[in-house]
Amino acid sequence: MIEEGSKAPAIEATASDGSKVNLSAPGQPLVLYFYPKDDTSGCTREAQDFTALAPEFKRAGIKVVGVSRDPMKSHEKFIGKYDLAVPLISDEDGRISDAFGTWVQKSMYGRKYMGMERSTFLIGADGRVLRAWRKVKVPGHAEEVLKAAKASALA
Repeated sequence: MIEEGSKAPAIEATASDGSKVNLSAPGQPLVLYFYPKDDTSGCTREAQDFTALAPEFKRAGIKVVGVSRDPMKSHEKFIGKYDLAVPLISDEDGRISDAFGTWVQKSMYGRKYMGMERSTFLIGADGRVLRAWRKVKVPGHAEEVLKAAKASALA
């Protein structure tokens, strides 16, 4: 499990906008947020919140990318349906969520299953994890991440 202060794993992935994202050396501050599923209420709200703040993240030189285990075709529909401005990464093989410890055992109505823990990581340009938010609650989260990202960029 990735903790604050540790180095992000040496994984490179292609985002929905065609950009390559190198987690261990992103070259600029990177917000990597993990969410359970495209086009569900909480995940849609989170993606819309990050989209609304995308211009502020961009002005601050911070890249924001969402990650779920949905296939890229699902991401493309999700982005188009809600006009999302934040690129998404498909983690179908689970290597990114496994490396960050976000694929966890969950329980609902007494039934246990594996699923994505809503989590966000702020990664510095050098690949160090500056902040980690686990078990995220969506309301106000994107604003909190923006504030922390701007503060770390000034440090």
